[in-house]
Amino acid sequence: MDGAPADQLVFGVERSLSGKRWLERGGDARLGLALAQATGLPEIVGRLLAARGIDANGVESYLDPKLGSLLPDPAHLLGMDAAVERLCTAIASGEGIAVFGDYDVDGATSSAILVRYFRSLGIEIEVYIPDRMREGYGPNEAALGVLKAKGASVVITVDCGTTAYAALSAAREMGLDVIVADHHVAEAGLPEAIAVINPNRMDDASPHGQLAAVGVTFLLVVGLNRALRGSGYFKTNNLAEPNLMQWLDLVALGTVADVVPLTGVNRALVVQGLKILARRQNPGLVALSDIAGIDEAPSAYHLGFVLGPRVNAGGRVGESNLGVRLLATDDDGEAREIAARLNDHNVERRAIENAIQSAATEQIDEHGVGAMVIAIGEGWHAGVIGIIASRLRERYNKPAFVIAINDGGCTGSGRSISGFDLGASVIAARQKGLIEKGGGHAMAAGFSCLPEQLEGFKAFMEGRAARHVAETGFIPTLNIDANLRTAGASLELIRQLERLGPFGSGNREPRFAFSSLRVAKADVVGKDHVRCFLADQSGARLAAIAFRQADTELGKALLDRGGLSFHVAGKLRENSWQGRTSVQLLIDDAAAAQ
Repeated sequence: MDGAPADQLVFGVERSLSGKRWLERGGDARLGLALAQATGLPEIVGRLLAARGIDANGVESYLDPKLGSLLPDPAHLLGMDAAVERLCTAIASGEGIAVFGDYDVDGATSSAILVRYFRSLGIEIEVYIPDRMREGYGPNEAALGVLKAKGASVVITVDCGTTAYAALSAAREMGLDVIVADHHVAEAGLPEAIAVINPNRMDDASPHGQLAAVGVTFLLVVGLNRALRGSGYFKTNNLAEPNLMQWLDLVALGTVADVVPLTGVNRALVVQGLKILARRQNPGLVALSDIAGIDEAPSAYHLGFVLGPRVNAGGRVGESNLGVRLLATDDDGEAREIAARLNDHNVERRAIENAIQSAATEQIDEHGVGAMVIAIGEGWHAGVIGIIASRLRERYNKPAFVIAINDGGCTGSGRSISGFDLGASVIAARQKGLIEKGGGHAMAAGFSCLPEQLEGFKAFMEGRAARHVAETGFIPTLNIDANLRTAGASLELIRQLERLGPFGSGNREPRFAFSSLRVAKADVVGKDHVRCFLADQSGARLAAIAFRQADTELGKALLDRGGLSFHVAGKLRENSWQGRTSVQLLIDDAAAAQ
């Protein structure tokens, strides 16, 4: 296989300590310079804008995304009009309305928005969040029967339902009207429902397939609110029309935590949602932020790595409905009590996760790595396998599945690499009868099967991954946005870079490469993080940290030092400690300097 052209390689790195080639991201340098001159931004920021495909006409919208121009008309989504009409009828006639939500953050935030919206109309709705271990993903007949027995005639499924054929067929037979608000990969056939609202339906031409379920749910609320306003509902019932923007903090949390692309309308939802979050209006988010120790302006990092995991912890190792209860409550005392329980569950989740990750890594290293890594364990907690799959993907640069065997059944969760559609592969396996249930996104998927189906499933998935490698010539790469000198890594640069955020899937945080740095000092902090000081030839130093790398080739090289120089790649962050603020490099990779 041919290597990359020499002019695309950064510092000539063909194989780094983590086994990757370093490539320039590219972009129009002249356009970048023109953008910098037109906006007054540093040239490097102009280059980053150009590399993101932003031209002079799009700079203002990119740097300050507005929902007024980016939020689509809800009616453009197939099924929206039918869903709104059915809900208007249910509201007018006093029918029971219920929500069946997924147990993750996207499901919890979607459910909480619906609870809060209907509460603003004076309507209390039932919410059912399934137990991850006992019920698994998606609606099931027994749960829908519970909602029917509690008086519901309309059920809205959020972040699930697109492929729940049997359950929704059973719902129809028992007299339930179901509305699906989802974003997962769909098949040609849809389940029996009043409406399936999903921008990723195969027959929907929506350009907003990047929406998380919470974004779809927010559009449903926007459409419903517009219809009620048009019918005179608020005036007739002497109700103040709710301000829907007050719930954008929930939309932002679900969007970032579900790792959907932060592009287009998603970027606007998160940018505006962070502003609402900073106002500390939601008692649950206030309590969770306080117990997590957030004492600065909230960012996408806090949503994805501080708040999100704690909301998720209830569904992973605790009580599945804790997340929606926290996000929907208006009682400060209840919020603090639930936040404390979620924080405790998160501590428990970390301990479980570390134990299983160690076992999974040992298993993979013992059996060798193919085109895909798959780890299987008896008694592994199904609530954390998705997190571990993500870590394994990062460690081995391969699509990864972690499978837990419990009570005679198997539950698997996978994470993929760019270009390999894991959700479509899992759906194909289900269509072939290799698993019982399964689906997901291009980058993440889950399934359930019987133990005797595992070998067939493994062979099928490994075969598809191997064909992908053979057809695409896949080589793990690390993309570099720009090269920097140590002196150029300043707080001022970091603050200018923040204008390109929020960062996440689809809107990558800029990564910089530094040439020929010496490790002046290094030690292990926490369980397995490598903290170090890097120095260039002039003696200028840069504080750095490599998370969860102590036992990897990268971590061992940094700790060994040995007088060698390294090319180092990573992201710049502002680090505050004891009232002092400084620059810190989050190390992604390193390579020996020749």
